[in-house]
Amino acid sequence: MMEQTWRWFGPDDPVTINDIRQTGATGIVTALHHIPNGEVWTVEQIQQRCHEIEFSHGHPTGLHWSVVESVPVTEAIKLRTGDYLRHIEQYQETLENLSKCGIKTVCYNFMPVLDWTRTDLAFEMPDGSKALRFDAVDFSAFDLFILKRPESKLDYSPQLYDEAHRRFSSFSPESIKRLTDNIIAGLPGSEEGYTVHQLQKAIDQYQQISSEQLKEHLAFFLQQVIPTAQQYGIRMAIHPDDPPWSLLGLPRIASTEADLSDIIDMADSPANGITLCCGSLGPRKGIDLAGLAQRLGHRINFVHLRNTSLEADQRSFYEADHLKGDHDMFPIVRNLLLEQLRRKQEGRCDHCIPMRPDHGHQILDDINKKTNPGYSCIGRMKGLAELRGLMTGIEQSLTMSDAR
Repeated sequence: MMEQTWRWFGPDDPVTINDIRQTGATGIVTALHHIPNGEVWTVEQIQQRCHEIEFSHGHPTGLHWSVVESVPVTEAIKLRTGDYLRHIEQYQETLENLSKCGIKTVCYNFMPVLDWTRTDLAFEMPDGSKALRFDAVDFSAFDLFILKRPESKLDYSPQLYDEAHRRFSSFSPESIKRLTDNIIAGLPGSEEGYTVHQLQKAIDQYQQISSEQLKEHLAFFLQQVIPTAQQYGIRMAIHPDDPPWSLLGLPRIASTEADLSDIIDMADSPANGITLCCGSLGPRKGIDLAGLAQRLGHRINFVHLRNTSLEADQRSFYEADHLKGDHDMFPIVRNLLLEQLRRKQEGRCDHCIPMRPDHGHQILDDINKKTNPGYSCIGRMKGLAELRGLMTGIEQSLTMSDAR
């Protein structure tokens, strides 16, 4: 099977290491979120986090730090301004230190200003569970009438503008605050949180940066860090844009299969790979996730398995159960397992691809608990169990096919 991992946000995460031991996961996906963006992660700091994962009250947990998500790429690097060269040097040093501690897979993203974005963190499903949701009208209302971004009106059709205006007119002060906090306060794993004023200032820095220029900046970054990653046996894995289209007039360059293929070509090395995040790419109409897993499988270094359901307007979506939604998880997982077999036959040391059940509905007892949005325990454990069963069935079918 793929290595079964679990996202953990450190000692303050409501889901504890002892909780994770009961899920069946063996690998931990985490980061040193307390270290300011751009600063070096020292060997001592990394080892401390390893110890927190591997031991609980002095007893071995059976868990290990499998994947870093994420080593942040600073806005200075994305913009190529200020101390960006020093930030790249410090990024290289962090990669070296991670390798010294035996951590070989690093997820990162190149999304300007905002990481993943949702408008509703507790969308009620028909069964009473709660899911994450992106509502295009709510987001447009935020952009047009709360942020009041200059020239934002040019980015929306007259129909969507009118819908957003009506929606905004119906908002209470509490609704405005909740929507604003959901979008800009920083979701779990996000690298930055902003006030409305700070967000506009951050957006302003990208006024002269086109998608083509941002791609050039990513290519420069990769040309600097991939040789270091290859030297120390690190596998880099860029995370796709979430959602996979432009927001707030900002450029996005990792939203399609073609984008990811271009990124692979920017630095010809096994160290330059991608994170296949099915939930990030899933809302893009026409995306072929199973085909992508097959065509770009040789550079998939990390996998997020979750599902989404696109709504009638083709821009709003909610996060579905892991084996439901718009995308059939069977051929996606099957192609990933076939890729693992191919790697093993080639003798590759990275033949076991780490995966995690990304996000999960808030269900059962977790509905009454304080949890990180998308990262409650029981919903993710349900997803992991379903995915484990799917992997087991596919593996057995492949074994039987070979036997025949």
